[in-house]
This record gives sequence, C-alpha cells and structure tokens, in this order.
Amino acid sequence: MPTVGQGVKEIRVRDVAGAFRVMYVAKFADVVYVLHCFQKKTQKTSKGDIDLAEKRYRVLAQEYKR
Repeated sequence: MPTVGQGVKEIRVRDVAGAFRVMYVAKFADVVYVLHCFQKKTQKTSKGDIDLAEKRYRVLAQEYKR
C-alpha cells in the first residue's frame, strides 16, 4: 500500500462474516507492526482508514529516526 507508506503491505481475508483488511509494515527491526485492521463494507477502502494507517506509519517512522 504505497499510498500509506513505503513497505506497507495489506492482508485480505474473507469468511462468512465478511471481508477484512490488515495493513502492516515489517521493515523496522525484527517486528511486524499492525497499522490498522478493519472490516470492509464496500469495494473501496475508505479515506479514513487509509489516513489512520498513514498517520500511524508516520509516527512509527519518526520513532525509528531517533
């Protein structure tokens, strides 16, 4: 998901309860950081979901710059 940040990936899961997404980044240290996970209600990922993941990515990137 380059719209969120460099190295951000997305996992898509479907089951009887619906469609779910997990946005994560694994490029910092030996850790996988989950930026956001949510249930999809429509085909398009909402701007609010993308913005939230992007904000969390920026905070994480700032922490690693220190």
